Amino acid sequence: MRRSGRKDERKGAARGGSLGPRGSKGKAGEAGPPQTPASPGGASGIEGSGEASPPQPCRLAVPFPLLEELLIKPDGHATTGIALCAHQLIEQGSSPLMSSPYQTGLERTPANYVPLTPLGYLDRAAQTYPTRLAVVHGARRYTWAETRERARRLGSALAGLGVGVGDTVAVMGANTPELYEAHFGVPMTGAVLNALNVRLNAEEIAFILNHGEARVLLTDTEFSATLREALPLVERPLTVIDIVDSEYTGAGERLGQTDYESFLASGDPTYSGRWPDDEWDAIALNYTSGTTGNPKGVVYHHRGAALNALSNIITWGMPQGAVYLWTLPMFHCNGWCFPWTMAAVIGTNVCLRRVSAATIFKAIAEEKVTHFCGAPIVLGFLINASVQDRRTFDHTVNVMTAAAPPPAVVLERMQREGFLVTHVYGLTETYGPSTVCFWKDEWNDLPIDEQARLKARQGVRYVAQDGLMVADPETLEPAPADGETMGEVFFRGNITMKGYLKNPEATTESFRGGWFHTGDLGVLHPDGYIQLKDRSKDIIISGGENISSIEVESALHRHPDVVSAAVVAKPDEKWGETPRAYIELRDGATVTEAELIAFCREALAHYKCPREIIFGPLPKTSTGKIQKFILRRQAREQIS
Repeated sequence: MRRSGRKDERKGAARGGSLGPRGSKGKAGEAGPPQTPASPGGASGIEGSGEASPPQPCRLAVPFPLLEELLIKPDGHATTGIALCAHQLIEQGSSPLMSSPYQTGLERTPANYVPLTPLGYLDRAAQTYPTRLAVVHGARRYTWAETRERARRLGSALAGLGVGVGDTVAVMGANTPELYEAHFGVPMTGAVLNALNVRLNAEEIAFILNHGEARVLLTDTEFSATLREALPLVERPLTVIDIVDSEYTGAGERLGQTDYESFLASGDPTYSGRWPDDEWDAIALNYTSGTTGNPKGVVYHHRGAALNALSNIITWGMPQGAVYLWTLPMFHCNGWCFPWTMAAVIGTNVCLRRVSAATIFKAIAEEKVTHFCGAPIVLGFLINASVQDRRTFDHTVNVMTAAAPPPAVVLERMQREGFLVTHVYGLTETYGPSTVCFWKDEWNDLPIDEQARLKARQGVRYVAQDGLMVADPETLEPAPADGETMGEVFFRGNITMKGYLKNPEATTESFRGGWFHTGDLGVLHPDGYIQLKDRSKDIIISGGENISSIEVESALHRHPDVVSAAVVAKPDEKWGETPRAYIELRDGATVTEAELIAFCREALAHYKCPREIIFGPLPKTSTGKIQKFILRRQAREQIS
């Protein structure tokens, strides 16, 4: 079995073997303004030259007040080359920055500059349409005025506990009004919201509470069993407040000092809170899946939250008063920022504790839902729903889907049944979606299978994301826009995280070269749309050939009996690795392993087809994403 040189092989897979040597040129993808690779010695490449050179014309494109930060090294000494430029600026007085009238007498004041934050969206909604329905949860219904009052009470009550700037408030909650209100009430105090993944075990929850240094925990009684195990592992004082949801009738117990409604009653309904001093201030803390160790804490700032909330509206063309169904967990990237989006659009939030075909169809029919988000597994629920679960509706429902690329057959069937699907792509580190597969009118006349193929691509950058490129992961040389040359996908811009909490090494590495490294592999098409091919760790290298697991999964999904498919590398003594497929079948299906392999061979080169197929339920995250790391481990352990 091949093991040595594995890291280099993965890098080769990411480059696709065709980006050329360092410094070779290819047609650059859409990536914002052209970038110059940073020199290994630093940004200026001047210090340490050992020889003074005569002063040259200065072209510092830097606001003059920031020069001090640039001129002074950590040891307190000025950097030689830049100091010369500064000397010229001061002595000659000839810099455009010094002489431009746009640089003097036009300062920031409270009248013309306010840090960006989504908190103002709630105030605007309550002031503009105070009686419009804001939140629906079974029999519970709150207007925008009531929602603002509840959020203010929450903020006031938290402040009464001493919660303020730099503190963390964690919430272990379902998609209920309480978690929605926390998206405003917590940051009103200057604190940071940490919405916990309710699927995690006690040890994982305890790690996050300790790492994030939570001071207060709001927890739904549904998750009390997990919290009862986790709380003894927490290393600092923690105030626990129980969320007792009248719509929940299952098992659970109270663990806290008080319940949420009593806590709200102690708060001031006129509490104004505090807006951030700087839009770079943290607003939320979210944790990665931690498939290779402890999860990393991803920090969002107010600016990114505000911008991505508006980007969702622009991207989706959302009208004022949209009705949004919470099929996507609010703990997942803060519900992709849609809690703030829905306040900005002054729409209606329809909460959903349990996601199923029946509950989705019921909400669409009774609440007139116009929009919802979800992984492809949610789409699968709908197209495979039983007659008993289905409800008729007379309006188009907009669906935004992410995670794995939706199979063409799923997109085709969704379109036929009245759902308009928009495909987006992003990561926890990019506030959720950062690209969108914008639809073009000229594609409407194409055959339905070709439309589905185009829609399955990840697309172009979100309006608030400033850079997107596919490039060599080592040299950052952009890949040509040929739809074939594989590279890593990179982002940069205002909807990219601040960094990883208490992990400067991981932050520095993820931002190496001035771009966020996603670890996802893709290609750039001639029309500027990107398409994911795989995660770097999911590429299968068989006999020296790269096999995209996504390509094999797409072929399997075309079979009418396949509901879900995942393909991973199985170690092989002869080929190094071969594809192994894990399949979930439709109820009552009887297709065999041999039949599915033969089906794949009709669409793929034989070496790409699975050598074996395992039938059964697939491990998934709470958002429906297949946990391939579990399947990879199974494949390795069975060989061992």
